[in-house]
Amino acid sequence: MDARGYIEEHRGEFVAALKEWLAIPSVSADPDRHGDVRRSAEWLVRHLERTGFPTVEVWETPGLPAVFAEWPAADPSAPTVLVYGHHDVQPADPAEEWDTAPFTPVEQGERLIGRGASDDKGQVLFHALGVRAGLAASGADAPPVTLKLLIEGEEESGSPNFADLLRDRRDRLRCDVVVVSDTTMWAADTPSMCVGMRGLTDCQVDLYGPDRDLHSGSFGGAVPNPAAAMADLLSGLHDADGRIAVPGFYDDVVEIGEEERDLIARLPFDEAEWLATASSSAASGEAGYSTLERTWVRPTAEINGMWSGHTGSGGKTIVPQSAHAKLSFRLVPDQEPLRIQQAVRAYVEANVPDGVYAQVSFSGPGVRPCASDLSSTAVRAARAAMSRAFGTEVLFTREGGSGPEADLADILGAPLVFVAVGLDDDRIHAPNEKVEVPLLLKGAESAAYLWEDLARGA
Repeated sequence: MDARGYIEEHRGEFVAALKEWLAIPSVSADPDRHGDVRRSAEWLVRHLERTGFPTVEVWETPGLPAVFAEWPAADPSAPTVLVYGHHDVQPADPAEEWDTAPFTPVEQGERLIGRGASDDKGQVLFHALGVRAGLAASGADAPPVTLKLLIEGEEESGSPNFADLLRDRRDRLRCDVVVVSDTTMWAADTPSMCVGMRGLTDCQVDLYGPDRDLHSGSFGGAVPNPAAAMADLLSGLHDADGRIAVPGFYDDVVEIGEEERDLIARLPFDEAEWLATASSSAASGEAGYSTLERTWVRPTAEINGMWSGHTGSGGKTIVPQSAHAKLSFRLVPDQEPLRIQQAVRAYVEANVPDGVYAQVSFSGPGVRPCASDLSSTAVRAARAAMSRAFGTEVLFTREGGSGPEADLADILGAPLVFVAVGLDDDRIHAPNEKVEVPLLLKGAESAAYLWEDLARGA
């Protein structure tokens, strides 16, 4: 039996297992659900053991548990592949906006609805089906590559313990390639591979002037106004072409190559439809780049909120004591969050007037961007495997969001490859999350082919 036939034959078992797993409300952000996160890890351990993995372990962290599994190849010289995903899920709030109970998965035609269906339990589980399909097709007792799985339990809470887990377990996690299954494709009829994710750092800027609010008739025009200073500071973040005006901000930015730019341009992007989704009447951003390039491969500086002085009803003629703003910066390879933080601090300090004191507070070290090497053997093999499964050319995309993928690549010293089948309309993180079951089956088939191709060095 070939891999596709095996997958179709075992479709019912796969969906039943996924529904059972989705019923466990493994919400890492909710302390009341931490016991369920552990139950989710234990469920996955049992499932991977039944799949045939000879080594399956719960790995403890100072927070919530991860799951590790390993299935050695028969040939000790075969490549080692590590699959990354996560078994924790987002909260289901607001519950009243769900059409079905979020943790009672429901099938509606080809769709499976439930929290975690797409992000990320469905995409983790297709690897278990894929490895069995590959073995059925080959008649072998072990996969053609040494296969390792690391399934995190805190991704939806910012992966606070993940980097330390990677460092502590580096020897056990040693691999030649990292496969990430926690992203999306362009569309069901336009399969694609993500080849990069942006990083992130965010901060609050606080400006302080007089020690108290002042009467604007007595003091206005004669003392510095923190609200006016903040307005100048924020308006100066971008130049007339939409470029970020923070000195040094672009020093480490890697421009994308012409091949990737061409593949992005070939995507069937409808800007009018995109604007409707964004509830916006116009596109905007850095000159010289398309809308997709702006959201995927260019860095951004966004004003997330600002406040100062009197904001209630009626007038209050004051010079406010302080002004505040929240900013976020999406980063691209090879920008380092800590270097960007230093540049932002320097920009703020250089652009406040005498008599105004500035404080810039970043929420943490930030998330680093990551990207795949399009010319690498691993990317070529993954693209070929997905093309074989879907029966059509696979294009390239990137994602504007952020995750722990850069830590995986850097700490383990292995290249990243993204093999995922989620869709943007899966309502990830929103009520009524769903996944298309046929796409999960294509993911399993892609994985079955990929292990063969990587073993051959394709």
